[in-house]
Amino acid sequence: MTKPSRSCEPPLLRVARRIQALAQTGLAYTEGPYDRERYTELLDLAAQLMTLQSDTPLPVIRDLFARQTGYATPKVDVRAAVIHGGQILLVQEEEDGLWTLPGGWADVNDAPSQAVRREVREEAGLDVRVTKLAMVLDRSLHPHVPPFPFHIYKLFFLCEPVGGSCQPGTGIRQVSFFPRSDLPPLSLTRVLPGQIQRLFEHALRPELPTDFD
Repeated sequence: MTKPSRSCEPPLLRVARRIQALAQTGLAYTEGPYDRERYTELLDLAAQLMTLQSDTPLPVIRDLFARQTGYATPKVDVRAAVIHGGQILLVQEEEDGLWTLPGGWADVNDAPSQAVRREVREEAGLDVRVTKLAMVLDRSLHPHVPPFPFHIYKLFFLCEPVGGSCQPGTGIRQVSFFPRSDLPPLSLTRVLPGQIQRLFEHALRPELPTDFD
C-alpha cells in the first residue's frame, strides 16, 4: 500500500481538531480560573469550526467535546480481516445498511488482539485467532467519509476462524463471507475497498511487513 503524504480531510477540520485537543489538554492541567475560561472558549470555537465542516448540530458537537477529558490522544479503532477459503468476513451495519469488517473502538483494559477478537465474537458470532497486525493507518490520511471529529488510528488484524458460527450480533443485520472480486456496498467511514484488497494481499503473502500511516 502506498503511504499517503497528506491528509484527505478539509484543512479547517484539522485546525478545529487541533484546537479541540489543545483546549482539552489545557483544561486537564491548568489550575488558573482565567486559563480555564480561555481553554473553555477555545473548545467552543473548535466546536463552531467543526460544525462548518459537517452536518452535525453545534449542541451535539459541544456535548461530544465536553465528555472528553484528560490529555488528548488519538482514538483506536480495531478491524478484523477474517479470510477463509479465499473469502473475507463482512458484517452489515443496521445504522446505514452498508458492509464493513467486524470491529469498533478498543475498550480500556483490552489488549489490541483481545479487542478485535471480542468485536468479531460480538458482531459475527465467530471465535478467531489473530495471526498478524497487517495495517496501522491514520484515518485522516485516507479517503474515509464523512470526516470524524476526533483523530483515529485504525488497526487491521488478519484472523482465522477457530469456532462459533456466523450469527449477527447487536447492531448487525447480516453476516457473510465475500470474494475479493464481488464485495457488497461498503461503509466507507469504516473501511475502504483498497484496504480490503490490501488485506487479501497480506493473507496471500504473510511475509509482507505491516503497512503503516
